[in-house]
Amino acid sequence: MIDNFNTQPIGVFDSGVGGLSVLQEIHKLLPHENLIYIADSKYAPYGEKSRDYIKQRSQKIANFLLKKNIKTLVVACNTATAAAVDSLRQQLPIPIVGLEPAIKPAVKISKTGVVGVLATQQTLQSKRLTSLTIKHALHTKVLAQPCPGLVEKVEANHLDRYDTRQLIKQYTLPLLKQQVDTLILGCTHYPFLNNTIRMIVGDDIKILDTGKPVALQLQRILKRQQLLNLSSCAGRLHFYNSSQLHQHTQTMQQLWHQKIDIRLLLL
Repeated sequence: MIDNFNTQPIGVFDSGVGGLSVLQEIHKLLPHENLIYIADSKYAPYGEKSRDYIKQRSQKIANFLLKKNIKTLVVACNTATAAAVDSLRQQLPIPIVGLEPAIKPAVKISKTGVVGVLATQQTLQSKRLTSLTIKHALHTKVLAQPCPGLVEKVEANHLDRYDTRQLIKQYTLPLLKQQVDTLILGCTHYPFLNNTIRMIVGDDIKILDTGKPVALQLQRILKRQQLLNLSSCAGRLHFYNSSQLHQHTQTMQQLWHQKIDIRLLLL
């Protein structure tokens, strides 16, 4: 591969700000890579949309990123991965990294043999999750818990408000009563609620998300395809959001922990 191609950016998108939890891990592991992040906050949450709608939005965003000459695409959204990653792989000429709930590692570390998956309804109803459960959890009880409202709390940066804590209690305490000892965060928004979830479920419950595994998978693909950016310069980061609401851009700034320039995505 020519060096110019290696320095082309990696595209990362999510239904909103949640994919920043994945972007942080990618930037930490691959600091020389140029990254373009798209938060589709105007249309969040995807979990309440139809499968066809999610596929259409994902394709529009992917096409936008292709025009930015990305070399790889990361679908940093469990719902979009479940609904659209297969069709994107058929249509796009570049490697694509998707997300999947951490069923396999959760099964390995669970002592009680009961794990819980916190996710959107679309993710929980997906064939991908069913397939993972059949493949890795034949002897483990997997309890699926839809969490309507949590994505919106993260989009609004209401990470530790009373109403957010009440929602988390509503979704997690019934799982704990069923002997769950491992919780899978099956939505990229949820890692930003990690501290609040930990405060509610206690220190003995293991909490897994997919940010770091996705970054490692991306690194493996880039190495295998000889696409790593070998420059010694720090990678450039570009941020887009489809929402004009100050709330969404402010949340992105706060979750990224530094001032960033956020452009409006008109799609």
